[in-house]
Amino acid sequence: MASASERSFTRRDTVTFLACVGLSVVALFSPEPWGQGISDALRNSVLAPLVWLQARAEEGRTSRARLKAITIQRDSAAYLAQGIPSLMAENERLRGLLSLSRRVSSPYVAAEVMHQAQATDGRTLLIDIGRDELVSEFDPVVAPEGLIGMVLTAGQHSSVVMTWAHPEFRVAAYTVGGNASGVVAPSLSGLGGEGALEFRGVPYRDSVPAGTLVLSSGLGGVYPKGIPVGTVTGVVREQAGWERVYRLLPAANPGAVAHVMVLVAPPATGMERAFPSDSALEAMRLDSIAKVRQADSIATARAEAAKAAAAARAEAAAKAAAARATPRPAPPPPVAAPPAPAAGDSAR
Repeated sequence: MASASERSFTRRDTVTFLACVGLSVVALFSPEPWGQGISDALRNSVLAPLVWLQARAEEGRTSRARLKAITIQRDSAAYLAQGIPSLMAENERLRGLLSLSRRVSSPYVAAEVMHQAQATDGRTLLIDIGRDELVSEFDPVVAPEGLIGMVLTAGQHSSVVMTWAHPEFRVAAYTVGGNASGVVAPSLSGLGGEGALEFRGVPYRDSVPAGTLVLSSGLGGVYPKGIPVGTVTGVVREQAGWERVYRLLPAANPGAVAHVMVLVAPPATGMERAFPSDSALEAMRLDSIAKVRQADSIATARAEAAKAAAAARAEAAAKAAAARATPRPAPPPPVAAPPAPAAGDSAR
């Protein structure tokens, strides 16, 4: 037999069930305002913990979705930001190449550097133009910074460029001041360091200070005159009474260029204007700064003049408004004429 406690629990469950059914029927058939009030009361009292848990669960799900979206956006932004420096550098190189193309008067062909001609050879480059673009052997190859080398072999749609790092590279050169001339060749002794050039054959009596720019002289008919080759950094070796050999810092780095120009025909004149020296660049920069300051001063003067004119107009308008607002004095009343004398009075 069931114990008294079990029967008590059974009755309690039955009563609870019947009460829930009754409340459900009442809520189902009661007017809508009553049902809404009952639901609000239950939600704010008995069901408040459940409602709170549901709200927290919804916030947690929304927060996780938002965190996932933010993480994806952050990763995408970080991935794109990694390429910004390279894009900016490439943009600057293309701007330099475009500027150089405007200053070069001789025919040229722009080319993209694909990769090294051989995997183990860092002294040659492969470009994406060839004989179909009128490129031939011994055509000079330049970058916005200066000389890269010359075309070694020209194919139908590609060419191999011999850079200044090649052991057979030679170019006749002179200093910007014109006080020394010689031949530039790659440094093979190791004293100049890897990726350095040597300015050889300079007479012992001609001293070249550090920082002097060395340009191609145009002798030999391969490289035009006036292309920057490198900057003097010091003396490598010297023979007393005979010659000095100077170390040069190359003007252009073949390993860093992505676009070059191939001069398909030697210019009739030198290319000094196409490759301005450091002093000329500094002068151009100062000139541009002066022009910007002059334009700013003119704009400031115009703005001040416009402001003064506006203030003058406002002052005149204020004076006119004050004049209109001031009451004018009333005109004096007319003086009455004396009465005319009567006829009898005039006779007397």
